[in-house]
Amino acid sequence: MIRNSIEFEVFGNYALFTDPLTRLGGEKMSYPVPTFQAVKGIVESIYWKPTILFVVDAVRVMNPIRMESKGVRPLDYGGGNTLAYYSYLKDVRYQCRAHFVFNPNRPDLEYDRNENKHHNILKRALRAGGRRDIFLGARECQGYVEPCEFNTGEGFYDNYGDFHFGTIVHGINYPDETGRQQMETRLWNPVMKNGVIEFIKPEQCTLVRPVAEMEPKTFAAGEIEAVEELEVRLEAEGSR
Repeated sequence: MIRNSIEFEVFGNYALFTDPLTRLGGEKMSYPVPTFQAVKGIVESIYWKPTILFVVDAVRVMNPIRMESKGVRPLDYGGGNTLAYYSYLKDVRYQCRAHFVFNPNRPDLEYDRNENKHHNILKRALRAGGRRDIFLGARECQGYVEPCEFNTGEGFYDNYGDFHFGTIVHGINYPDETGRQQMETRLWNPVMKNGVIEFIKPEQCTLVRPVAEMEPKTFAAGEIEAVEELEVRLEAEGSR
């Protein structure tokens, strides 16, 4: 285990890790397993600062992969509503392991590179269930997190062997994480081995596709400190 890593379990009634190929017709279908980016978003909902970058190491699928389709009425861009069917994952539970590194593309935040501080806040936020609402791929899929020890307990795919998923999305490259003025999509070919998916690092993805030009977000002087002071005060009030 990496020193500043965390291990947690995330679960919920439904999840929608959308396959982008199904968005063209307006009727979304979920990938069978969470992507690197989806789990990263969950960790960032637990605790996030622009000083650090989260790296998802592994996901363990605890429950059987089951799908359920629902009729929904999404907003139409021309006004009103339309009718569509979304295919969700049902009754999901995952064990996750992740760690963080300091963002090398944010030299303006070098003063905030305190590993112990961020790790301790991260663990406290995890025990509290996260600082922001947890979503399993989509806003309508509420999730919940709690600390756990990775690879403990019985999982449905413990002795399943290898499960290949083909080419799926790994994650998204943003300018403040790569140093390039470009938003990009990463693809990879995951293999679940006895219920565990070991993620490769973002820089190891060889299938990268540009999406659009983009510039990193900038922060005004003192903005990070003001937000941190507010979060510490809210955390102290919530523990009383």
